[in-house]
Amino acid sequence: MMARLLLILALLCGAASPAWAHKPSDSYLSLEVQGDRVTGQWDIALRDLDFAIGLDQDGDGKLTWDEIRQRHAAIAAYALARLGVSTDKGACTIDTGEQLIDNHTDGAYSVLRFRAICPSPVAELTINYRLFADLDPQHKGLLRLTRDGETSTAIFDPAHARQTLSLAAPDRLAQFGAYVKDGIWHIWIGYDHILFLLSLLLPAVMLGARGAPSDSLRASFIDVLKVVTAFTLAHSLTLTLASLSLISLPSRWVESAIAASVILAAVNNLYPLFRGRRPVAAFCFGLIHGFGFASVLIDLGLPQGALLTSLFGFNLGVEIGQLCIVALFLPLAFALRGTWFYRRLLTGGSAAIAMLAVVWLIERAFDLKLINA
Repeated sequence: MMARLLLILALLCGAASPAWAHKPSDSYLSLEVQGDRVTGQWDIALRDLDFAIGLDQDGDGKLTWDEIRQRHAAIAAYALARLGVSTDKGACTIDTGEQLIDNHTDGAYSVLRFRAICPSPVAELTINYRLFADLDPQHKGLLRLTRDGETSTAIFDPAHARQTLSLAAPDRLAQFGAYVKDGIWHIWIGYDHILFLLSLLLPAVMLGARGAPSDSLRASFIDVLKVVTAFTLAHSLTLTLASLSLISLPSRWVESAIAASVILAAVNNLYPLFRGRRPVAAFCFGLIHGFGFASVLIDLGLPQGALLTSLFGFNLGVEIGQLCIVALFLPLAFALRGTWFYRRLLTGGSAAIAMLAVVWLIERAFDLKLINA
């Protein structure tokens, strides 16, 4: 009965989340300031626009260039009505430019180009960002603002929809803090990463003879430390390499491999595949997970100086979010380790995780949609 309950809960969790489980709704806003003029480019996911204003006119589940082109005016009107640009002298007037389509790591995006004329030369720019605020409270807008080679960054969400950025002296500390928070958020909503990590951690309190409950919290802590350290080192390595564009892999390969890693980690709790080498498995699969984390920074296209600060902050946030999960898991798991519930959790929960990850793998590998988001 417990195994069935866990299966239902896991499937409900999966049904509430998109198939690209750790890649949330993001848009990418780039602004370049020259005197009193601002040139902008706004990359918005077509899947999000389709949900908001309906792009698929024939309802066949596929977007064509003609369908998107016919909705260019609607896309521009919808997006620009939710973006405000102003200085201390007043609002800037925005005019629409050309619209294109570009591919990001997680799919096709509408590229909206525009121009804004401000009342005076820009020293500080206030951005009021409200895109999808009424539809998706988790949506984030990632901003890159440049002038004379200096780059500022900011992250917008419904709780931080209005921000003022100084062009004379970018607030590097605030930018760093924003990416720390974004890293924490990405690991907390990255269901595939969380399930992979938990699958590897579940046996940590069952280190006694023949898989019996462990009598030592210290031994369980050391085992968890090995797994988490291996995972951290691996994903930090590939996150850095991918963000610096030193290594690039196709997004579908990466996302499919992440789903496969969740399957193997969960199956290992039912049938030992790694045989005492869970830290080695954590490192090997962590290399793949790092490419998944990197997608946010890759799509933003930051220059080297701003990228390094954002990269470090984002990676630190991922580690903080990960440690919070571990800090919650280990004491609770150790307290329950000898109970019938935990034994059921180890087997039934692992089976449920593996089944959910199989669905993710099929969706990602074959570009299908088996679970409604």
